[in-house]
Amino acid sequence: METLTFETPQFLHSLLGEDLKQLREIGERCHATLTSRDAWVRIEGDEAALARVRSVFQALESVRRQGGDVSPALVRLIAEEAAAGDAPEAGEEVVRLRLLTGGRKRPVLAKTRGQIAYLQAMRDHEVVFGIGPAGTGKTYLAMAQGLHLLKERVVQKLVLTRPAVEAGEALGFLPGDLKEKVFPYLRPLYDALYEMLDPDEAERLIERGSIEIAPLAYMRGRTLKHAFIILDEAQNTTTEQMLMFLTRLGDGARCAVTGDPSQVDLRRGVRSGLWEATQVLKAVEGVAFIEFVAKDVVRLPVVQRIIDAYAAHRQIEEEERRARKAERRPSRPLAIPQDEDWEPGTGSAAARDSSAASASEEAVG
Repeated sequence: METLTFETPQFLHSLLGEDLKQLREIGERCHATLTSRDAWVRIEGDEAALARVRSVFQALESVRRQGGDVSPALVRLIAEEAAAGDAPEAGEEVVRLRLLTGGRKRPVLAKTRGQIAYLQAMRDHEVVFGIGPAGTGKTYLAMAQGLHLLKERVVQKLVLTRPAVEAGEALGFLPGDLKEKVFPYLRPLYDALYEMLDPDEAERLIERGSIEIAPLAYMRGRTLKHAFIILDEAQNTTTEQMLMFLTRLGDGARCAVTGDPSQVDLRRGVRSGLWEATQVLKAVEGVAFIEFVAKDVVRLPVVQRIIDAYAAHRQIEEEERRARKAERRPSRPLAIPQDEDWEPGTGSAAARDSSAASASEEAVG
């Protein structure tokens, strides 16, 4: 048995993502029993279990003392590493990859293994595709990366774009000027922006032209230099739109393309540009693909369970569709009656004999 003591109960709670249920999560993964009161945690288990739990709290404390916010997802990630017998490195990687956005806003940190790989890819490659289900932080982290590069003056401009495609609903005529008409499509980008910046700072950057939010159609004919460009909802681009977008990149430009292949809103028969890009660009130097899974979802835990349920249901439907298709296919080729000296394209032997006889009679006549 061992007891870990921290300076205040509040600090201990911050190590657990303000969720004391994470004590049970850590205990179950590390095969130990954890109890807590005030500012201490008591650990019961064998020596190996004590070492695993100790390493988890050391990693969480390191993140917290370096200014990072600990989330329940990060607690689970670090506990998983410790349970596997590895030294928890996720905490160090998260701090190393932290992103500074607004002056008074806290740094943005990765919360899952997929997010860590995504942030690293955006540092190492000019073009990064973040592909996966909703709630995995694809757009949010790309926005944070763009604001970080803008703040550090690595780029001069942040461009946010997405295709103006209705999500399965006919919106009809939208009143107002052009900006008011396209605003509903771009609202999620504004929401992420205002979450990372103070409203006054965001408005100032938009008015100055350092941040631009526009529909994808406005990108045609432009060359974007020294900019970080984010294409959101890329599953709703056509193949022509995707090629058009990727060829806008000029000197010093970088881009992130995000999308969820399970939420395509294009008309039936129209191929997604995101799907084609995954087939064409995987071997291209400077391009990286990061695929998120349900485990990377950082919304409510029920969202992860919903995604898993839909994925399982769709897999069953696909297997049933393939089985029905196989049943309709003939089990063996149809038998075609053939004469002894039949050759492909020459007809039957009887027909040839009849034709030959006719020709002979005409010659005699």
